[in-house]
Amino acid sequence: MAGNDSRARGGFGFWIQWRVRPFKKGVGLSIRRVGAVRARIVTAVWMYTGVAHVWRLDRRDVRDCEVLEGRLLFAVPKKGRLQQAALDVLAGADIQFRRGHRLDIALVKNHPIALVFLPAADIPTFVGDGRVDLGITGQDQILEHEAKTPSTHDTGAVEVLDLAFGHCKLQVQVPERGQYNSPRDLIGHNICTSFVGLTERYFARLERQEQGNEGGDDMADVQLKTKIKHLGGSVEAACALGVADGIVDLVESGETMKAQGLVAIDTVAESRAVLIKSKHPSHQELVDRVASRIRGVLAAQQYVLCQYNVHRDLLATATRITPGKRAPTVTKLDTADWVAVSSMVEKKDIATKMDELASCGATDILVLTIANSR
Repeated sequence: MAGNDSRARGGFGFWIQWRVRPFKKGVGLSIRRVGAVRARIVTAVWMYTGVAHVWRLDRRDVRDCEVLEGRLLFAVPKKGRLQQAALDVLAGADIQFRRGHRLDIALVKNHPIALVFLPAADIPTFVGDGRVDLGITGQDQILEHEAKTPSTHDTGAVEVLDLAFGHCKLQVQVPERGQYNSPRDLIGHNICTSFVGLTERYFARLERQEQGNEGGDDMADVQLKTKIKHLGGSVEAACALGVADGIVDLVESGETMKAQGLVAIDTVAESRAVLIKSKHPSHQELVDRVASRIRGVLAAQQYVLCQYNVHRDLLATATRITPGKRAPTVTKLDTADWVAVSSMVEKKDIATKMDELASCGATDILVLTIANSR
């Protein structure tokens, strides 16, 4: 097929097939030249879990492919609600990369790292199996993966850092004007969800409780009466279309749920974005460095630096208002009995803290943005 396409395009006579395959820890690489060397466009095939993704690459990306081996592999959501916030975190950590159009692998320019753009639901699998060293995904996806594939001594993802974005809840929802008022009312009925593992575990527990068996969390001893159906998207429409009596779906603001005439009657799990790593990463030192940088970015996003002057007699009162992360920095001023104080304060509290500082006698109160922290 590549050869036919090459002849049809005339000038495009240089084609490369790039196949990435698992080996040991990481990725193996083979590049094969087919045809003449004149082309500017190549075809790359990345094989993983039996699925081929085909892209067109610029010639300079081919040179990048040759150095993929030996890099730390870092999985990032390729789309969806977590992607932009994840990219912002990477930018704050000075992880520089250029992602080609429709390309799901990007090499980091200033570190031996390759970013792999994957569906958020697949990231726990790749990290848990040790094919990828680091990943950013939601706790909901990790819990779903664990429900289907429990961790072992060597497999499973390890949570490194709470990234403090992507907050949501996985909730049981029913029609607001329907006949179901509690989760137990749904036992034996049709439930649609994208989270089959968590939903089966949830209703298995409910059915055990109904039978008077409170112990255990094992699916093996439960024959579910509740019918769990998988939907890959538009789960919130299932009740209106008569496919389901209730659904289990993610809720962020709740606006979509209300628009569909649904109401939440229970929470299966709460979730936010997290940084995860494999149990046996190939570059532990680099993993620690990346985690440290991201931790600094999060601190910078969460805090501001508050600076003010205060009389020494009022210092104890002022520092109780702004204790800082560890302790405030106090510097003596040339003016007798006055000191300057610097302290990190959470952004969400800064307006209130400024009011309290002014009330206690502090002056020259400044708030400075923190670009990064470590």
